Amino acid sequence: MTTDPGKSEQLRFWRGDFGNEYTDRNTNSARELRARVALWAPIMARLEGAMPESILEVGANIGNNLRALRQLSDAEFFAIEPNEKARGVLVDDGVVPRANVRDGFAAAINLDDGAVDLAFTSGVLIHIHPDDLLASCSEIHRVARRYVVCIEYFSDKVEEITYRGHSERLFKRDFGSFWMDSFPDLAVLDYGFAWKRTTGLDNLTWWLMEKR
Repeated sequence: MTTDPGKSEQLRFWRGDFGNEYTDRNTNSARELRARVALWAPIMARLEGAMPESILEVGANIGNNLRALRQLSDAEFFAIEPNEKARGVLVDDGVVPRANVRDGFAAAINLDDGAVDLAFTSGVLIHIHPDDLLASCSEIHRVARRYVVCIEYFSDKVEEITYRGHSERLFKRDFGSFWMDSFPDLAVLDYGFAWKRTTGLDNLTWWLMEKR
């Protein structure tokens, strides 16, 4: 059992060579951008009231989600990212201002309580060990003033999947239920599925939740 998420094998994995290689594999192609805009458009359309003025991605890598959100929102963007190489791309490409890019991880977010209107993960919670998941979601919940968005792989049970030959690096589950069971102040505004066959993205389930 992991006692300190900051010393976990998963975090070392993403800070090291594998994380650098993952960053190199990611692209910010026009096709990827269109797919991400299509993913985010219905999510943003379901927000109630004023649009978020600040948005945080936890585990942003090179910022493909944030690049898409720039076409859908005038919010100020923030990024938490443990991999140094990926943080460099975020800054060099102008995706997020340097001052808003933080070296960190889900269980240790260097922002104040309620610092952003909307906080989200996309393909990040799946890479957090189940023993560390509550601590990670608690931090995301803490810094989100109003909205939490979760975009992850779905399984109706906790399921470990071998990830590029590595064990204990990818875990699927019903993340929406985990959020709702762990944080009673959250209400689901909507949820949906992005099908790989039509989107070109992975098969992704998303949940949009609001603090009440």
